[in-house]
Amino acid sequence: MLKNLSPGMKISISRSIYTAFENYMNSIQWDEEKANIEHFVQEWREYIIHHASWYEKIDDEIKADPAFHSALATKINQTIDKILNEAPTEEQMSEIDTLHKEAEVEEYSYSCRAEARYVIDQLQKVIKKNEN
Repeated sequence: MLKNLSPGMKISISRSIYTAFENYMNSIQWDEEKANIEHFVQEWREYIIHHASWYEKIDDEIKADPAFHSALATKINQTIDKILNEAPTEEQMSEIDTLHKEAEVEEYSYSCRAEARYVIDQLQKVIKKNEN
């Protein structure tokens, strides 16, 4: 069912999953024990209804089709797998090492590029707070 959509639409769907997943994981502080796929899917639905332009462009008949939902579920799983397996960059790892030293806090763990972005943001907040 997703195969029939334009390449731009497919990219937009993937981007919405990526953005919503990263936002969801940030909201639970990348705590895997708090992660709940049903909660993520609820948040993703809210995201696409209110923030994703592609959602309005898809016919209501297609949105109601179980095959479309099945294809979306597969796409969600593939996208999440890709996010979680995307290794942090050398630049991110170097920045985290530097920020850890500057923040003088216990080291944060991270395993993927998206989580590394979260850790960098958290460490920058700690440093900013310590400066005030």
